[in-house]
Amino acid sequence: MKKLWLSSFILITSITSYAQSTIENRLTSAFDRLENDRQMAHGSVSFTVADAEEGKIIFQKNGSIGLSPASSQKIFTAIASYSILGQDFHFKTILGYTGKVEDGVLNGNLILTGYGDPTLGSWRYDGYKPEDVEKKIFAALAKNDIRAVNGDIIIDDSKFSMQPTPGGWPWNDMGNYYGAPNWGFNWLENQYDITYHPASKLGDTVSIVRTNVALPNVIFLNNIKTGHSDEGDNSYIYLPPYGNVAVLTGSIPYGKNTTSSGSVPNPPLLFAKQLQTWMQKRNFYTIGSFLAANQLVMQHKKVPEIKTVLDTLFSPNMDQMMYYFLHKSINLYGESFAKYLGYQEAKEGATDAGVQVIRDFWEKKDIGNNDLKMMDGSGLSPQNYVTSTAEVKALLFAQKQNWFDAFYKALPDYNGTKMKSGTIHGCKAYAGYQTSKSGKKYVFSLIINNYDGGHDALVQKMYQLLNVLK
Repeated sequence: MKKLWLSSFILITSITSYAQSTIENRLTSAFDRLENDRQMAHGSVSFTVADAEEGKIIFQKNGSIGLSPASSQKIFTAIASYSILGQDFHFKTILGYTGKVEDGVLNGNLILTGYGDPTLGSWRYDGYKPEDVEKKIFAALAKNDIRAVNGDIIIDDSKFSMQPTPGGWPWNDMGNYYGAPNWGFNWLENQYDITYHPASKLGDTVSIVRTNVALPNVIFLNNIKTGHSDEGDNSYIYLPPYGNVAVLTGSIPYGKNTTSSGSVPNPPLLFAKQLQTWMQKRNFYTIGSFLAANQLVMQHKKVPEIKTVLDTLFSPNMDQMMYYFLHKSINLYGESFAKYLGYQEAKEGATDAGVQVIRDFWEKKDIGNNDLKMMDGSGLSPQNYVTSTAEVKALLFAQKQNWFDAFYKALPDYNGTKMKSGTIHGCKAYAGYQTSKSGKKYVFSLIINNYDGGHDALVQKMYQLLNVLK
């Protein structure tokens, strides 16, 4: 019996070792093909694969080389947010006032104070759309018998830094929807749509048909040209935070209207104007101004604090927000999570403070600052540098947590694999989980920088390498 047991053990060990050796050989061969491909003539690639159950690295090439990860960096923000804030976390927006209410009149300021909620007025969730926000505000006013305001209406964005854009974000990203900066008070995901109509001739300037919201005090300088019908939307909007001149450049295809999305330059002010419209519609009497707190700060005036709370508006829960953060790769959400972490843990609602909280969290998990050089919470900055080994360690940590199922569900599915992608100029990355046909589970990270040629062709070659894990 002892000999039989020993023989069986040796056989199983041999089979396991052979399988391990086979996957390593196949990964080596596939990686070499990718690394020696002509698209990689001037590029850098980092690739790490671990056994998901044992946590052991089974393949690594340039795993300690820091590269720009683009949105694959979102996994660090997501996991830290789950761990520190909790699965039941909600952002909040507080409605309240200063002064007193007498005979239906508020003698004081009506204030809405934001704490970075990126979902307020978002079209993605039932119960959080603009009409839902309107109902909640006026229901709270009616409940407290407030029918008029003898004072200012202030949208308070001062709990977060007055610098809404992380350092390192490219100028040509900021005015577009994916580069929407984060504020203490966000509205409509800080996004608006602008529709263009092409000219009748190639090269002529297009016309602006409409914007879906009216941006306060913004002037559009339109230099967008009409391009060939097969070129797609190559338009860009240059409009910085607090700016009032939007420069439109690039081209849209000939033949049909094209709608592009930009970032709102002052969301708290936009909401102030929206609230004014709602009050006028309801014949809600006001004396005073509709202001954003940042306007008061610019005038070196003190921002009033709420003395009496009327209601608190909550965001969707962490699982719901995380789904869109990872699945749709919304950069605004990452910056909201980062700044709130800074606000809660370091008493400073600023990007630098929040990023430091995230880095400190990961340093305690054996991912040092040299492995994770973060500039923002979303990965949009090309100044971020991450190693593929660090991404694998983070994903291995996540799978041991009680919220892992929700995190895993939030990851997109590309090429039959659950993984977070990353894309900025000259960078493509994937990090995620794969289960092979035999049931073996792997965790991986693949990051490429400065590749040559087209994005789509490179993606297919990256898939060929990752297909080995299937």
